[in-house]
Amino acid sequence: MMGWLKKSGNMRALIILLVVLLLLVFAYKVFELSRIAEHERKAIESELALLPLDKPVNYEHQVKPVLEQRCIVCHGCYDAPCQLKLSSIEGLQRGATDVRVYEPRRIESIPPSRLFIDAKSTQEWRSRGFYPVMNEAVKTPANNLKNSTLYRLLQLKKQYPQPDVKKLPGSFTLELNREQSCPKPDSINKFIKEHPLWGMPYAMPNLSTEEYQTLVTWIAQGAHTIAPPKPSPAIQAQIKRWETFFNQSSNKQQLVSRYLYEHLFHAHIRFTGSGEREFYRLVRSRTPMDESIDEIATLRPNDDPGKRPFYYRLLPYHSSIVIKNHIVYEFSEKRLQRFRELFLAPNYNVPQLPSYERGVGSNPFKIYAPIPAVSRYRFMLDDAHFFIEGFIKGPVCRGQLALNVIEDQFWVVFFNPDKPMITNNGDFIEKMADELQIPADFDNNLDLFRIWTDYWKGQRRYMEGKQAWFKTIGTHELEHAMNYIWDGDGNNPNAALTVFRHFDSGSVAYGLVGSNPETTWVIDFPLFERIHYLLVADFNIYGNIGHRMSTRIYMDFLRMEGEDSFLAFLPVNQRKAIRDKWYMGQRSSIDKLFSAPQEWLSTESVKGYQTNDPQRELYQRIKGRLNHLAQHATAMNHCGSPGCKKRSTETTEKRTAIKRVDNAMIKVAKLKGQQLHSFPDVAFIRVRADNPEDDLSYSLIRNKAYKNVTSFLADAHERDRADVDKDTMTVVKWLEGSYPNFFFSVALSEIEIFSKRCAAIRTAKDYEKFVDQYGVRRTNPVFWELADWFQNNERQRKPVLSGLFDLNRYQNR
Repeated sequence: MMGWLKKSGNMRALIILLVVLLLLVFAYKVFELSRIAEHERKAIESELALLPLDKPVNYEHQVKPVLEQRCIVCHGCYDAPCQLKLSSIEGLQRGATDVRVYEPRRIESIPPSRLFIDAKSTQEWRSRGFYPVMNEAVKTPANNLKNSTLYRLLQLKKQYPQPDVKKLPGSFTLELNREQSCPKPDSINKFIKEHPLWGMPYAMPNLSTEEYQTLVTWIAQGAHTIAPPKPSPAIQAQIKRWETFFNQSSNKQQLVSRYLYEHLFHAHIRFTGSGEREFYRLVRSRTPMDESIDEIATLRPNDDPGKRPFYYRLLPYHSSIVIKNHIVYEFSEKRLQRFRELFLAPNYNVPQLPSYERGVGSNPFKIYAPIPAVSRYRFMLDDAHFFIEGFIKGPVCRGQLALNVIEDQFWVVFFNPDKPMITNNGDFIEKMADELQIPADFDNNLDLFRIWTDYWKGQRRYMEGKQAWFKTIGTHELEHAMNYIWDGDGNNPNAALTVFRHFDSGSVAYGLVGSNPETTWVIDFPLFERIHYLLVADFNIYGNIGHRMSTRIYMDFLRMEGEDSFLAFLPVNQRKAIRDKWYMGQRSSIDKLFSAPQEWLSTESVKGYQTNDPQRELYQRIKGRLNHLAQHATAMNHCGSPGCKKRSTETTEKRTAIKRVDNAMIKVAKLKGQQLHSFPDVAFIRVRADNPEDDLSYSLIRNKAYKNVTSFLADAHERDRADVDKDTMTVVKWLEGSYPNFFFSVALSEIEIFSKRCAAIRTAKDYEKFVDQYGVRRTNPVFWELADWFQNNERQRKPVLSGLFDLNRYQNR
């Protein structure tokens, strides 16, 4: 008994000791927290003492320029870190979340989080898991700083400046799919302790003293803004005219309006005569004209808007413009007349409006069968660049998923809508409507298996129908066959386009840019329409792996279809060899897998070739067919308008400089193969003249060659699919792409040396030395100055079409 008591006493002492230790730990934690709080209080007091709080900071003229130049360049699109979109005050008020929009292995779809659409207030965003980055407690200058994660990250960067090194160390995570760190208000201190060098702007040079003070003063003053300006009376009249057009009550007009909405929902609409940065979105609203717009938030533009009446409205778009999702469509009196000519003047009846039921509402060939096919095709051809840009450039912000199935550079031309082709025939298209159904089930991961069965069977039947007609058209002389290529009706530069794929993003240029590509697409109406619905209208970036994979596989079908139409212009005895060369034998595996119809390969349709290189000869013919559009295309690429400033207005010195740089760049454009291994996908070059106003801009675009681009058969690693020896370089005299990977700056006096050293690169070490000489790394003190120059240069050239370049993909070279 006494032993037990003795042991019990020991146990009691041990318990007391543990309690004391816990109390000491607790006391230390309390002390540590109070010490940190006191340190923060003193730091904020010191900060406030230096701020001109008595002078109100203007958001529009002082704050917004800093946000655009230093913050929105990484926080402006769906893939903004932590979904913190700083392109509008509403995005700042919404805050951040650790939920990733782009998650390749996502099993289940996630709720959409489109700013302005899926929630209409800050409180709604809080209920959806977004947390604040600004003070939401009592508004005092001290609280506004203390409770602002944004301020804490700006202050962290000031406290621990960018390392003064060539390349940032490996502690900075810069990979595209890097793990995100999204500090919340209650975890910001831990984040600061663990990552003292991760202040904002992340992995970029510090803000200037003036920029820092502007943002911090604005935050301390309560981050006030003013309401955006209302449309001018002249623009209000145009809005009313267009909304009246869209909301007429006849079945014919309602069907046409629905069709137009499903093709323009992602557009930044600009009215003739409006400000250069004044844009609108076409939306469906619960409220009629003359009332405030209440947008109906559906996942897709062809989803059911509900039983209540709805109205098509034009909603002002007030966010800062980022180039990645800036896809402009102009509304004018001429455009309105064109819509009436295409859609209302033709004589057809719409006895009953179609439903929005999935499977029906997702098939545009059924829904819009009453509207003449040639009218729909003409509508898309009028602005083909807009629609191709829709699936290449946006409205999503990371396109690798769909872009993996296309080449790095290819040309796009279109079949002539005036030719009596089977795909211009409305009866044939209506008959084939079921076969033209695209995948539209977002929530079923088993949809992947339907691609291998139902959708492919439909595609096969449609191809067999086209093939049966193809066998009846006879053989045409090459010169006559060129009439089947649309010539832009003599003046429309949309007839010839060049697509560039920059690994996980892409861009579209007017004209046939660069050297002859390995492949070209010839697009007809059914192909054009399916591309739009597959990758724009029906694509869901919040969807699951089944939706993403079905989209990729079906896009393979569509790419093959466009490329096969190009091959049909070539001699029978060359087609299969050329096609197999494109895919290094992998295409035969696809043909076996899907049992594609083959008769067209042995049906001669074009004759008259004079050389042993018919593909090159065909390219020369296509260029000749579209050569009259080259000047218009060049103007659009240079300044976004046919009314570009003429060269005659340039000084003799500048014309001489342009010629000198062009000659040097010709040598760079000849680089190929292993020489390009170290180059990024897109690099911008500034050529500095004696007079800064005469400085020139160029883009280097690396086109990677592939043994195949069939995503579901290929290895997942980018370079494992590459045919490195056939990589090429395209050089253009404008800024191409949304995500520059690197900047170069070279004096005009050194341009020949730059070109020579560029051509001499053979190894990664050679490239590193080249970067030492001409490159501007993330750590370079002049980085922001050069980034601003490129942004301003593009804005001056293209005041309507330009937007902020995104620096999320800038390399640490």
